[in-house]
Amino acid sequence: MMERLSIPYPVIVEGRYDKLRLEQVIEAQILTTDGFGIFNKTEKGRLFRALAQKTPLILLTDSDGAGKLIRSYLTSSIPTDRLIQLYVPRIPGKERRKAHPSAEGVLGVEGMERELLLRLFAPYADAEAVSRRAAENPLSKTDLYVDGLTGQENSAARRDALAEKLGLPAGMTPNALLAALRLLCTYREYCLLVGREEIPD
Repeated sequence: MMERLSIPYPVIVEGRYDKLRLEQVIEAQILTTDGFGIFNKTEKGRLFRALAQKTPLILLTDSDGAGKLIRSYLTSSIPTDRLIQLYVPRIPGKERRKAHPSAEGVLGVEGMERELLLRLFAPYADAEAVSRRAAENPLSKTDLYVDGLTGQENSAARRDALAEKLGLPAGMTPNALLAALRLLCTYREYCLLVGREEIPD
């Protein structure tokens, strides 16, 4: 078996095939929402909230509409500072085990290539570095406004363009993008991405 990347945080995915795929790539506590089962399994929701009191949780759902619904539900029930939001890109295709593509014709977590998943999780292998990066990053909603990523007529398109540079999905809300940026980028890296004229040291 190939060497796996050790991740110090629990990881939440949608289903057992997503879990089986990740178990080939990372060494971590991997939990499932049982798809839409999370909406009526109150004990699972309580488990996730209890875990979030002890440690940040990584949330990784499919990039389709169902994945967005599950992500939205968990984001509304778990404090945002306790969730690390990871996103897989929208890649057209069909998982090998399925006879037909999904309704939206895109691959889910289980269909992602090993190298892509490794790149996705690599920044979170060092818990101290993750905590330090988030604590030290002054990036705020004000920055998004100043840089035209919120509050303007073309802000949604600007967010989509920035998300594409980072391998994030289109259609992210300002709050979701901000949370991802604070974990993925230093403040300087963000300024470079948005083309700020004055870049901090």
